[in-house]
Amino acid sequence: MEAVAVNLGTGDGSTASYCGSGCQSGFGSCTGTTPPPPPPPSGGTLADCLNGKNVPIRLISSPDFPGLAKPYNLRLAYTPAVIVLPTTTQHVSDAVVCAGKNNVKVQAKSGGHSYASFSSGGQSGSMVIDLENFHDISLDASYTAKVGGGVRLGNLALGMYNTNNAKRALPHGTCPGVGIGGHATHGGFGYSSRAWGLTLDTITALDVTLANGTNVHATSSSYPDIYYALRGAADSFGVVTSFYLATKPAPASVVQWSFSIPNVYSSVATATSTFLHIQDFARNAAVIDRNIGFGMYLDGHAFNIGGTYFGSLETFNNKIKPALLKGLATPSTSSVESVDWLTSLTKLAGQALNQPLSGYNAHDDFYAKSITTPASAPLTAAALNSFFDYIIKNGVNAPNPWFSIINLYGGPDSQINIRDNSFSAYSDRSALWVIQNYGFTSDTSSPFPSTIIPFITGLNNALTSAQPQTAFGAYTNYVDPGLTAAQAHSLYYDGPTYTKLAAIKKVVDPGKVFWNPQAIGN
Repeated sequence: MEAVAVNLGTGDGSTASYCGSGCQSGFGSCTGTTPPPPPPPSGGTLADCLNGKNVPIRLISSPDFPGLAKPYNLRLAYTPAVIVLPTTTQHVSDAVVCAGKNNVKVQAKSGGHSYASFSSGGQSGSMVIDLENFHDISLDASYTAKVGGGVRLGNLALGMYNTNNAKRALPHGTCPGVGIGGHATHGGFGYSSRAWGLTLDTITALDVTLANGTNVHATSSSYPDIYYALRGAADSFGVVTSFYLATKPAPASVVQWSFSIPNVYSSVATATSTFLHIQDFARNAAVIDRNIGFGMYLDGHAFNIGGTYFGSLETFNNKIKPALLKGLATPSTSSVESVDWLTSLTKLAGQALNQPLSGYNAHDDFYAKSITTPASAPLTAAALNSFFDYIIKNGVNAPNPWFSIINLYGGPDSQINIRDNSFSAYSDRSALWVIQNYGFTSDTSSPFPSTIIPFITGLNNALTSAQPQTAFGAYTNYVDPGLTAAQAHSLYYDGPTYTKLAAIKKVVDPGKVFWNPQAIGN
């Protein structure tokens, strides 16, 4: 781990360097190796501090507090000490300083879709900085997008395409209500990612508020360690108020395709052979290149495979489709069509792209786990036998609904995996598949069913325990609240990456102002 020194300022307009053990000249002049003393105790309450700085806030007594505090995952509802609704970066800075003075932990909320409700603090009593007012989108002459930290993905897609009729695009997920903040700073996968990389890979700069209230513009050459840490672990390091993203020309047309394969769960042998064929297809460089992206959906009844192809309908039908379906049961339903870019995104979303700028009210009640499988160790017949045996015995007639989504990250020519781990703090650059196992209930008025968490945990374990020679990981955007901090750090980051992040954390946030149960440094 290299020494870390960052010119953070003091939060009051000065530019005195804030240094760790040893200095790097790229961070500016350093005046010493001793961190500055902690802020003096506050003379009033947190609310007094915020009101004294005219920061817009909502307290539990505010009429709209319950709606603002309601999490996406209803299973994990926390009560913040205060919800900040900033309209300027100065509001964010003042709020963070007030939190530090009052020993209150801080988490940013972009879209609020954290599976573990970390955007609600991950505990009661935290400060939530809700960025819903940071929703501007602009494009400069080089087609770099400046995107507010509260922009949702559907609005982002529309903004990129429609602003000045530029018809630009980015790789990102399919759910239009997800916010840019957590999505982009912890990966950001979409079906275009094998062609264009993750959303995180498009970040050229970030405007961020640090733990001492300083607002900085972080790039590869200015605050490079902060730039590194934010791209993979931003929740532990600051509040990103603006993203600068390198956009792509939107394709004129996209081949949208899907197939439903029948009778997969008729036997373990049938299910395993089906998956192994698809895995062989996914690794076949004679057929697969970066222009195809796809995933599988399993729920004990349906077995669907679908995605997109950046190429001609003729090539898909004459080359890719036959290779995929060879030897499989004849699809019970199928769809292959050429559509424009926005239609493709809308079909993937299953809903309109346009999302409300305030009053967003989508929720679920669920528990999820994830598995990343290394490209160097494809899933074995033994692991798949165990996985599908578990599904057939326990999932076909499960008492509560569930699904697994298995997305292709790696394979020939994947642009996700061309980066090495020095590029950013997102350290999973060698996955073949990323698997999400998700159990939920529609009865949100009753206690969360006690059967769901053991079922989903068992589904994960059925796969991983039958391939013990493989070091599986997990995907940070499917954050699992069932993990300890140590388990999360081990699964989400490789050893050198976590060591570097922990060292940066000690310098830029020694008081652990930015905190959740799995934050760096816990």
